[in-house]
Amino acid sequence: MRNISVFLSSLSVVAVLMAASCTPPSTKEGTVAKGIPVEQAQAAGVPAKIAYVNLDTLEAKYEVLKTKREEFKKRQEQMENELQRSFDQMNQDAEEVQKKAQANTLTQVEYEAAQKRLGQMQHSLQTRKQSLQDQLMKEQEDFNKDLKSKLDSYLEEYNKNHHYDYILSYSYAGSSLLYVNKQLEITKDVVDGLNAAAKNDAGKKK
Repeated sequence: MRNISVFLSSLSVVAVLMAASCTPPSTKEGTVAKGIPVEQAQAAGVPAKIAYVNLDTLEAKYEVLKTKREEFKKRQEQMENELQRSFDQMNQDAEEVQKKAQANTLTQVEYEAAQKRLGQMQHSLQTRKQSLQDQLMKEQEDFNKDLKSKLDSYLEEYNKNHHYDYILSYSYAGSSLLYVNKQLEITKDVVDGLNAAAKNDAGKKK
């Protein structure tokens, strides 16, 4: 089964966001909440207003992501089962040809035709595997882009009322932040907001 398994890439907020911050500063001009330019604020000793989102918790509780992971897992299993059936059929045919060849019940022409047919089956299997893999990878990439867009949009809207200068991403597995003050965590707000937005979108589609 290992030889024909469809590769499943990661559907992960961590993978999508760890390379970049969740949001830019709270204003296009790079100012803190009171409208003071960041450089002046730092020189004056005015601290920036910072919060963070725990991406591990977000992944575990964001219903859209959890549902999508299950969908992709089932689709991968279906694809692998399809490829396995084709692989088993090809092996069965190859064994039949080998038995007939050993029993000298095949002519040279028949043997060569059988070998050609098996070669075509193998080529078709590899082509199908690549096609399924490319299809799945493309859908995952599209979903990850949509996931990033949804999170960015939500945080931008969220920050209109909270006025953070920076919203950082944090993950136990790979964060560059060695320590975080849990009082600065807004993960629950973000998870609840994203899940509520997803329910609202689902209701509109019905």
